[in-house]
Amino acid sequence: MLKKIVELPTDKKIAGVHCIPITKDGNIVMAWDKDEQVLTTIGGRMEGEETLEEALDRELMEEVGLVVSGERQPFAAWYWESTDTYTVWLLAKVDYFVPYEFENEKTGYVIFNFETARQMIKQIEGDSRFRIEILTMAEDCAKHYISA
Repeated sequence: MLKKIVELPTDKKIAGVHCIPITKDGNIVMAWDKDEQVLTTIGGRMEGEETLEEALDRELMEEVGLVVSGERQPFAAWYWESTDTYTVWLLAKVDYFVPYEFENEKTGYVIFNFETARQMIKQIEGDSRFRIEILTMAEDCAKHYISA
């Protein structure tokens, strides 16, 4: 079940972290997943004893060669009943991109505004309520986040 948050949940373990990086001008970054053929938020499972910050930094670098600021704002959480864990989504301000080969499951990234992201996701996926809901939550959070 997806829910809007403003702080990280503490009642269950966080096992996954995803990010919607946001530029200074309010555009967002999403990645193209070559296996699933969809635009996705950037992130994945936490490994070993990683902190949430370490896992997010690793995923951003592994998937798209992106470095974000240390200031991150949680905006959504999905509770997985089957594992009794959460996956959380954060907004993070883009610092910079590094040259990257895209040798993993992501073949590139797209930078666009929220409305264009929604339109492209609907066009590519058709019934994409989950990703659209994530974008809506992120956009609501971004209104306060990018001005801070």
